[in-house]
Amino acid sequence: YIVSSKSGSTIEPLMLERVTWQYVADHLTVEGAAQRFVAITEPGSKLEQLAQEKNYRFILHPPTDLGGRYSALSVYGLFPLACVGINIEQLISTAARMEQRCAADSLDNPALQLACFIYDHYRRGRDKISLIMPKSGAVFGLWLEQLIAESLGKQDIGVLPNVEIDPSNLHAAHEDRMIISYALGLTEGFEESLMHLDPSIPALHYRPDSVDELFDLFVLWEFTVALVGLLMEVNPFDQPNVEDTKKRVRSLLLGQGSDAPSEETAVTEQESDYREITFLEDGFVRSVWLSRAFIENTGLELEDLSIDLILRTLLGTLRCNDYFALNAFLPFRGYGRREALERIRDYAASRLGVAACLEIGPRYLHSIGQFHKGGPNTGVYCFLSADEDEDIKIPGEEFTLGMLATTQAQGDFLALAARGRRAIQIHLASNDEETLSRFADRFCLAVCAT
Repeated sequence: YIVSSKSGSTIEPLMLERVTWQYVADHLTVEGAAQRFVAITEPGSKLEQLAQEKNYRFILHPPTDLGGRYSALSVYGLFPLACVGINIEQLISTAARMEQRCAADSLDNPALQLACFIYDHYRRGRDKISLIMPKSGAVFGLWLEQLIAESLGKQDIGVLPNVEIDPSNLHAAHEDRMIISYALGLTEGFEESLMHLDPSIPALHYRPDSVDELFDLFVLWEFTVALVGLLMEVNPFDQPNVEDTKKRVRSLLLGQGSDAPSEETAVTEQESDYREITFLEDGFVRSVWLSRAFIENTGLELEDLSIDLILRTLLGTLRCNDYFALNAFLPFRGYGRREALERIRDYAASRLGVAACLEIGPRYLHSIGQFHKGGPNTGVYCFLSADEDEDIKIPGEEFTLGMLATTQAQGDFLALAARGRRAIQIHLASNDEETLSRFADRFCLAVCAT
């Protein structure tokens, strides 16, 4: 079991470590569990202290000047690869050659060419990159999403990365888009699907032939994003707004008896930033939170509300060149769950013509969450949380993993509400496939009525 955390204080890996450690120790004894755990963290961190106290098998230290999203080819990524038998020496040698090319003061520098493509179109108003790849290769897009969004989304500007697996959503002209495609994974039919793309949208197409070339792309994009940040005059190596949500989650957890490791900083929520409406509609909605910006943008009356009206009103706030984000703090696996969430995202993209993002919490908090809070105020956000039917108690805490996920959804919603974003949070009675499918049906009806 590899527990990785650069700062060593991030709540998700630390809470999951407690659950996993107890499970393994119950089966193998504490001494047996210690031989199965490895920590990767900076020297002196709280995770290192924890690993020392529990006598982990060993502790690995990354370079202290290494940013988390630039660490794919550091010990964070390479150690797990070595554990499953991949020859990392060969991959590192090929990546090193790409590093030399990207560091060269030359017009042939591939990172400089890609950075100029992105920045030139960004200056022309194309502030969204549609990352198109087969569904089986979309996980690479999630890494790109974090690198681009967290590095460039700040100071009220930014470039939005949008992982897109259905090119037909870009069959018409979009003045706010550029396209970068990758033929990764199972590519049968992929080239044919690209025929749907509108030719007026600027596009670059990459066709990696081997795993070695995939590792070249990690290097290429790290250099590229750093260069784009310099051109945009933002620091590509910080994430100033990520801590906002962390602080709010800590404050909310204090009321639930948490002694979770953190730099405790209480955040006093301004009730004027949001309104909470508690109701049970058709047996599947428990409560809805509305941001002040959402209410003020719509003039929505808070009496006799229904989910249908709230969703129609939210989608009605979308303007030209806005984007929609479904931030779902829900299980992504299990029959019917993923399909329901992807149906919502795809329907918004295809019917409303906007960039539509499906973000799974809490992962996205350390990724595109920086863009949501620090980037331009062009997003419309629907948070989804739910009661957990099969919850897990966290050893040493008075809250569960399900309660933690719901609290993180609330914390990020409050962070966006405080920044004047158009956002709602809907808390469902369950996260089972039937409930999510019913919600997806209602959402798609709201899209049709918008």
